[in-house]
Amino acid sequence: MVSVANRRSVMVLYSDTLSPIGHAVRIVLAEKDINVEINYIAEDQRPEELNDLNPYNTVLTLIDRDLVLYDAEIIMEYLDERFPHPPLMPVDPVSRASNRQVRFRLITDLYSLLDDLEGDDENAAANARKSLRDHLTAIAPAFTQKPYFMSDEYSLIDCLLAPLLWRIDHYGVKLPASAKILTQYSETLFEREAFKTSLSEPESELRL
Repeated sequence: MVSVANRRSVMVLYSDTLSPIGHAVRIVLAEKDINVEINYIAEDQRPEELNDLNPYNTVLTLIDRDLVLYDAEIIMEYLDERFPHPPLMPVDPVSRASNRQVRFRLITDLYSLLDDLEGDDENAAANARKSLRDHLTAIAPAFTQKPYFMSDEYSLIDCLLAPLLWRIDHYGVKLPASAKILTQYSETLFEREAFKTSLSEPESELRL
């Protein structure tokens, strides 16, 4: 695995074109303006090299010389530490732990719904849509005092939320009027140049 990765002189990311978690990683790359080669791969067209690099048979994989990472959260934190400007994590340990805890909850409570939302079981999809709507509505008040999620500064939390919010119409999720502030927050995220740069062509067509 190391010998294969060592042949890379430029950072490489393997990513699905529509995966929200892969999109979150690409947002971090764009925010940091990192020189990276992005290879978009379909699940059924995995190159042999990727099979050698990633033992879990998932597409999302980052290669930085002899380092190979395939967990999105680890990739995002690595990029923030490897390229510290602009920072996407707080400096002090308590705030950093809180940031990690929120991201853990987003992955556990929201990203876990995506398989049902994108699956063929309509009952499961309907339940997932309701759960996603309810979770997003519940966090909407957090944006009444701060421009980003409980913070004055854009962070990895916002990088995780942006792909989900970009897809809510695609998923058929209708937010109530009480969550209007969340819609305004979404537009703020979507107007960031890094967000626009991060979109794959299929992702850019989700909201046409």
